[in-house]
Amino acid sequence: MDRLTATTLLPDAFQGARDDISMQLGIIWAQIKAPLIVPLLRIAVVLCLIMSLMLFIERVYMGIVIVLLKLLGRKPEKRYKWEPMKDDVELGNSAYPMVLVQIPMYNEREVYQLSIGAACGLSWPSDRIIIQVLDDSTDPTIKDLVELECQRWASKGINIKYEIRDNRNGYKAGALKEGMKRSYVKQCDYVAIFDADFQPESDFLWRTIPLLVHNPELALVQTRWKFVNSDECLMTRMQEMSLDYHFTVEQEVGSSTYAFFGFNGTAGVWRIAALNEAGGWKDRTTVEDMDLAVRASLKGWKFVYLGSVKVKNELPSTFKAYRFQQHRWSCGPANLFRKMVMEILRNKKVSLWKKVHVIYSFFFVRKIIAHINTFVFYCIVLPATVVVPEVAVPKWGAVYIPSIITLLNAVGTPRSLHLLVFWILFENVMSLHRTKATIIGLLEASRVNEWIVTEKLGDALKGKASGKAPRKPRFRIGERLHLLELGVGAYLFFCGCYDVFFGKNHFFIFLYIQAIAFFILGFGYVGTFVPNS
Repeated sequence: MDRLTATTLLPDAFQGARDDISMQLGIIWAQIKAPLIVPLLRIAVVLCLIMSLMLFIERVYMGIVIVLLKLLGRKPEKRYKWEPMKDDVELGNSAYPMVLVQIPMYNEREVYQLSIGAACGLSWPSDRIIIQVLDDSTDPTIKDLVELECQRWASKGINIKYEIRDNRNGYKAGALKEGMKRSYVKQCDYVAIFDADFQPESDFLWRTIPLLVHNPELALVQTRWKFVNSDECLMTRMQEMSLDYHFTVEQEVGSSTYAFFGFNGTAGVWRIAALNEAGGWKDRTTVEDMDLAVRASLKGWKFVYLGSVKVKNELPSTFKAYRFQQHRWSCGPANLFRKMVMEILRNKKVSLWKKVHVIYSFFFVRKIIAHINTFVFYCIVLPATVVVPEVAVPKWGAVYIPSIITLLNAVGTPRSLHLLVFWILFENVMSLHRTKATIIGLLEASRVNEWIVTEKLGDALKGKASGKAPRKPRFRIGERLHLLELGVGAYLFFCGCYDVFFGKNHFFIFLYIQAIAFFILGFGYVGTFVPNS
């Protein structure tokens, strides 16, 4: 009888406790909702709508500029003097400028041969070019392989220098800075820079150097990236869409309007005199390339983007490598903005409009607002309005403006137009990391100077795939589970369920699909999976 009483009373007690907790939470929510939650959410909605309008105006402006450039046919070769280099019978090869080609690398086992081979294959008078391999590798085996490759090309008559240092201070910027200190560099007029996975065509110098030779006001010629592995997986297709817009629109607009844009760190040629006048390479942020570009621009130098010249390279195809890259690319610009905004305002060599372009358009809207608004508005605030129906988001802010911005972003890669929905979902998830990195950069918090070299696979995956079936890799929770993504995914899923049962705005379709995207990336099921050897 006692046992029967216990089994029947205990569940009732637990049920009562659950009901009490639910009632208490409901009372607390009702008490704070009207005086606190609703006003705060309304402020958040207004701020997000303002940021959306800023992004919208920026995208439309750039779209109009691109259309005008196409209609007027304003190519770089027409805006600047461009003539092919000509032989001089009297001067011989000395009529050609001396060119330095720098290849910084770090433990690049899979791609070192490709980049060194492509650089050594550049067409230019052999006594007027120096190939400089800056090897920061910490793996002695890879170091030996790179040195042997350099010796192999040297035996063929190529003027190639293999340079190492006893530390990695400053990472890539430190390596480039050390390379510029070598005595043989003093005779060079221009420096072309290629990361370890970049493979320029043989005529690269013939198509870029003349612009610098005939236009003394130009400091930099930046060329376009061409992705050799864009079809490897869905994640690389998403990256291709984002980067194609960056090159097709952002770089082109900056080049044609203010003769300023961010140096991409590779596949470009610098005038060494301009590089030195700007103060050389600095390692104060993780975007040493952008830092140098801004400083050179403040000295009055101009840049030109040459989209007709494309250099093959590799996109990160593992989610881990892509996350590290995006942290660096988002944290660095925000941190550089913090360090340089007053220097830009005080500068007297550039016009007011150029200052506005650099501070507002280049840094504030594209590098800060774009990341923060994408995550906060579409992944936090908009879902929250489902639970707080007193706060409404106007249709133009929730639907029309995002749709137009998305379509404008898609113009860079027409072949991927059918993947637009996947791109939106993927970019929303990645905005979580970009927002976190941007805040870290603005506040100079921990990880602000974290530099992890983006992993390149080259032909490694093909080699493993063609061999024996790999062993099943061990599951590592830290590597495959991403708690932030899973947390946001759970929040969106909850908001979607609430909308189904109590909501009226029918956001649940978007919320469920976006939640699934967060879960997929949260469990690491995106990108190329590299099996253990």
